[in-house]
Amino acid sequence: MHIKIWSDIRCPFCYIGKKHFEAALSQFPNKDEITVEWKSFELDPNLKTATDKNAIDHFVESKGIDPERAKHMFNNVTAMASQAGLDFNLEASIPANTLKAHRLLHLAKQEDLSDQTKEALLKAHLSEGKNIDDVNVLTSIASGLGMDAEKVKAMLESDDFTYEVKQDQMEARNLGINSVPFFVIDDQYGISGAQPVEVFTESLEKAWKNKKSKLEMVSEGHSCDVDGNCN
Repeated sequence: MHIKIWSDIRCPFCYIGKKHFEAALSQFPNKDEITVEWKSFELDPNLKTATDKNAIDHFVESKGIDPERAKHMFNNVTAMASQAGLDFNLEASIPANTLKAHRLLHLAKQEDLSDQTKEALLKAHLSEGKNIDDVNVLTSIASGLGMDAEKVKAMLESDDFTYEVKQDQMEARNLGINSVPFFVIDDQYGISGAQPVEVFTESLEKAWKNKKSKLEMVSEGHSCDVDGNCN
């Protein structure tokens, strides 16, 4: 059974959803017969990286909301992340364009390091306050996972894998996906948002037992959409 997951490194719910999904998968009896494919999704392809701002300041400016309300929203997400075993530091996260990071993920896929790279990128952005649009930062992350540093840097300084990123996003549009995280289980079931572990468990079991051609939608959970709205 094959599972495709569309997500963006900037999306906190993508990290939470990843942990919920992995918790369900670890308990699934047939987990060894499941493959996972990470798909690229840029929430804001036109975002210009701003190292002089943090995520809250960027959110306040882009959404035009009160700073206190923004902090309250960020605190709620941080609390949700904590329940999933994650230590977010959203106030330190840098508003960064994610195209390079997605391109790195496609290189990692070729080297069978997709899961490790996805985890490292999410942690770097949402917990460690690293600039995931910086070539040196990305090269360091990749080399720490066993990839060749020179090869990674050369790729990042080229346009390699940009086409693959765009193809992932076109596939998402064709499926009607406009928010992330979004999980497609064996081309049968679509799960939108950072659903509870139980929802992933139920969907895995249902997909395993019932082979259907129609994509069925599970009720939406917490996610971020292309307009920058997270709920």
